[in-house]
Amino acid sequence: MTVKDDSFTDWKNREEIAESMIPLIGMLHRERDVTVLLHSRSLVNKSVVSILKTHRFARQIAGEELSVTDTLPFVQALTTLDLGPSQIDIGRLAEIHQADDRGLSVAEFTAEAVAGATGGNKIDRREPRDVVLYGFGRIGRLVARLLIEKAGSGNGLRLRAIVVRGGGDQDIIKRASLLRRDSIHGQFQGTITVDEAESAIIANGNTIKVIYADDPSEVDYTAYGINNAILIDNTGKWRDREGLSQHLRPGIDKVVLTAPGKGDVPNIVHGVNHDTIKPDEQILSCASCTTNAIVPPLKAMADEYGVLRGHVETVHSFTNDQNLLDNYHKADRRGRSAPLNMVITETGAASAVAKALPDLKAPITGSSIRVPVPDVSIAILSLRLGRETTREEVLDHLRDVSLTSPLKRQIDFTTAPDAVSSDFIGSRHSSIVDAGATKVDGDNAILYLWYDNEFGYSCQVVRVVQHVTGVEYPTYPAPAV
Repeated sequence: MTVKDDSFTDWKNREEIAESMIPLIGMLHRERDVTVLLHSRSLVNKSVVSILKTHRFARQIAGEELSVTDTLPFVQALTTLDLGPSQIDIGRLAEIHQADDRGLSVAEFTAEAVAGATGGNKIDRREPRDVVLYGFGRIGRLVARLLIEKAGSGNGLRLRAIVVRGGGDQDIIKRASLLRRDSIHGQFQGTITVDEAESAIIANGNTIKVIYADDPSEVDYTAYGINNAILIDNTGKWRDREGLSQHLRPGIDKVVLTAPGKGDVPNIVHGVNHDTIKPDEQILSCASCTTNAIVPPLKAMADEYGVLRGHVETVHSFTNDQNLLDNYHKADRRGRSAPLNMVITETGAASAVAKALPDLKAPITGSSIRVPVPDVSIAILSLRLGRETTREEVLDHLRDVSLTSPLKRQIDFTTAPDAVSSDFIGSRHSSIVDAGATKVDGDNAILYLWYDNEFGYSCQVVRVVQHVTGVEYPTYPAPAV
């Protein structure tokens, strides 16, 4: 048999194994509210090829490809356990089991590693929590996709309504079409139908009421059967406590803003300061996409090396706030054509660091340039460290953080030598460290951090909402602290 035949036979065998995983992963998700992960990447509702590619990706960050022959036994072992709601990373299970010298079988080791989610230790499955989207633009529609995707188990978050201003004839059909097809993020994974008579969009069986209102004061959500809901404001029209408090109408319990909050509104970066949210806090912000991109790696560097000062330069994709062609704009430069120019603008991300990392006393400055790409940005984070180090040490540290730390859902890591911005469309991490571009000289370090400023940020928003509603289930094996 030739090498070519061997390779093809191996591929077909791995396809068969990955195919056998799919119903097991689906059963765990639907029946037990267990999300199977591979190095922080969900395997729920993934295709055979997607599962194989996710295993192959482990080579970039762990040094060698992870085989489905190694991980299938762990999935099979999970199906035999009395599991409660949780997230279980089979990549980490396989990695830790390989290093374990006690001679435990896969079944024995798995039972021990996830004991906190089994039997008398398991947490109760949560009742669905209502969610309302106020505004249905770029972030609103991506958050909607994520909420619909995560509703598969029937527990957790349930998107009940979106609130928009009326847009004329066939408004709901046009909005459903924008949810169904996206020029950047592709087709919606599932089916979408419209019930014009009931003013509703049905997405993968989820009935989403479309409420038309020009002002928060016009809506009584209990009239639509919505109670104790989380309202996500995607408009950015109100950013302080007084303005956002207008959303606290009948049926709404908490308000989450998808923009930097002003005044005393807490700015939350999930993975960094989400545990500071007070249980009775009704209004909070998810900060900006750039703040979410720089704060996790900044914390990772500060914790290990100390940071004396820093500067962040963001090269940011253009946004809907800019003009397509030159026209009047209240800002000085944003009136110039977005797809034809690089546009210098301001960023509040650097000043927002203090809200998310109050213990970091180092001054952080920042500026931004908008460039003619529709999505994915890069933050160039230049740091003066508290001690000298090497490029290899910094990369090893950030690789470990991306794999095993509590920041592993926020920080990703790539060694691809030819990586460009479009490679990161759809990334669920808030920040991806580009290893090849990283520069370190003594106590100076420059990190190049890619981020999908639309989808990655939307994932962070959903994580914050999961946390405040109590449906952010524990992960096993537990991340290293």
